[in-house]
Amino acid sequence: MTPEDLRAAVAAGIIDEAQAASVISLANHRLGKRNALPAEDEPFEFFRGFSEIFVSIGLIILLSGITAMLGWFGGVALLSLLPLISAAICWWWAMYFTLKRRMNLPSMVLATAFGGGIYFSAITVLGQTSLSLRTTVFLAFALAAAGMTLWYRKFRLPFSAFILGLCLLGAIYTLSASAEKLGGFVFGDSSGIEGLFDLRQSPLLALATLGFGIAVFLVAMWFDTRDPHRLGRHAATAFWLHMLAAPALVNTVALTLYNTGGTAGIGLLVVALVIITVAALVIDRRSFLTAAIAYIALVIAWVAGDSDNFGTWTFVLIALGGLITAIGTWWMPLRAAVMRRLPDFPEKLRLPPYGSTE
Repeated sequence: MTPEDLRAAVAAGIIDEAQAASVISLANHRLGKRNALPAEDEPFEFFRGFSEIFVSIGLIILLSGITAMLGWFGGVALLSLLPLISAAICWWWAMYFTLKRRMNLPSMVLATAFGGGIYFSAITVLGQTSLSLRTTVFLAFALAAAGMTLWYRKFRLPFSAFILGLCLLGAIYTLSASAEKLGGFVFGDSSGIEGLFDLRQSPLLALATLGFGIAVFLVAMWFDTRDPHRLGRHAATAFWLHMLAAPALVNTVALTLYNTGGTAGIGLLVVALVIITVAALVIDRRSFLTAAIAYIALVIAWVAGDSDNFGTWTFVLIALGGLITAIGTWWMPLRAAVMRRLPDFPEKLRLPPYGSTE
């Protein structure tokens, strides 16, 4: 929006002069903040200082103590409701730490405890009914997802979108996994979850995971394109959603191709990894490439030959480390080169700037 647009809006009576001045001030502030960032920075904030770590540790200990005290005084009858009571306490404390103090890490602790409290309380209560294990776990994840939706709408915490996505993924997993894999997921038995993302070994689960990854990626891009300079809540929310979408997409595609075996399988995997790398550069999100690191290592090991040889894996570590370091070091020039060669498309200008004059 140009100054001429703002003047026209004032003349038309849509906004007054004071509001127009506030918009200009905000725009200049955001521009200055972005220009102050290093050219190749991808803004991300986990905590603002050690005080947030200190408070977070205190909250974890305090919540544990309150839960233990309630269980001690409440007896067996209250045990199933303890996680729900803890979730209610988290909501109450978030009114202060999230809305008033704007403390990021304590807010993340409270959001995690809130979602976990709803899930464990639901699965404990529903477990006493005649419902099947699959239905019980699904309803518990669904209730936790509903609770996290309310949390996001109330507190607008970007990290809560990550917890919400995990709950939805858990519900999808519960519906699409076989009984053997579901049991492994619930009770931690890894013997039943081999080939989890392979489209041939677990077609229903792998397709569900792939669909989840595509859906979350599209939602993440919706947030990303609304804050291309990555200064606000939308970009932070997109970061956490990309952290969910990247493993779901990369693992499903890469593992299926790798398990094909032979030169053809490795060749297809290499093509997929190149596409993933280009996609990561275009959207300026390193999470996709991070999710693909293990498969890049497998490709290097295949090229090197004997995978049981210690020297081979030493070479893999050196080659992989050098490749990732090089891409990270020259990320911005690589991205600029890719973006300049891409044809124009509707959302191209709504992606993060990619040139020194942008």
